[in-house]
Amino acid sequence: MAQIICNNVSLGYEDRTVCENLNFEINEGDYLCIVGDNGSGKSTLMKALLSFGTVLEGEIVFGDRLTRKDIGYLPQQSEAQKDFPASVREVVLSGCVGGLGRRVFFGRRDRLEADQNMKMMGVYELADKSYRTLSGGQQQRVLLARALCAAKKVLLLDEPVSGLDPSASASLYSLIHHINKHTGVTIIMVTHDIENSLRDASAVLRMSSEPRFFSSVEDYRREFLAGGAE
Repeated sequence: MAQIICNNVSLGYEDRTVCENLNFEINEGDYLCIVGDNGSGKSTLMKALLSFGTVLEGEIVFGDRLTRKDIGYLPQQSEAQKDFPASVREVVLSGCVGGLGRRVFFGRRDRLEADQNMKMMGVYELADKSYRTLSGGQQQRVLLARALCAAKKVLLLDEPVSGLDPSASASLYSLIHHINKHTGVTIIMVTHDIENSLRDASAVLRMSSEPRFFSSVEDYRREFLAGGAE
């Protein structure tokens, strides 16, 4: 059974339609890259999957017992966020907030999960350092560990390598691939870094208006990249 199904979905904001007749299905363990021109609705789709965006027509259906609480999100980072005055451990642990329920304080299980995700992302040794003092690549790995604290089944990534140098980008892609293959978490990633991001992906959603395209990576390469398109 599919985790996420989009049936004839149209998306928009402020009385403006940015995407129409969107149809695709995502299964557990998929690695989907969402590509397309600026303004084609990529980030709007992400917000809709998080229940923050407006679905004008059609429906987005969660299956396979997926709920909003099972979805982690790594948004694009603003300059103000890069200067956030907290320790790495505090930033990562904040990803557990959605699971607190009626509890006021983080428990032992929350702290263990934060530690495990910091170790997986290679930032455990930075736990007591100030987040604002880290490099861009280190900050993204910290934010990825934070998102994992919320991502029980699905992880949404919005331009995760934006602003990173090639070495840091390659490292982050490797970590994302590890998450997908070794934890079974479904990856949905918006990206402009098409060639590099497709190396580990299983499917592609092209959001540009004509033609919209949902396919395997192999079919996408044959249709759009072989002749230098996109």
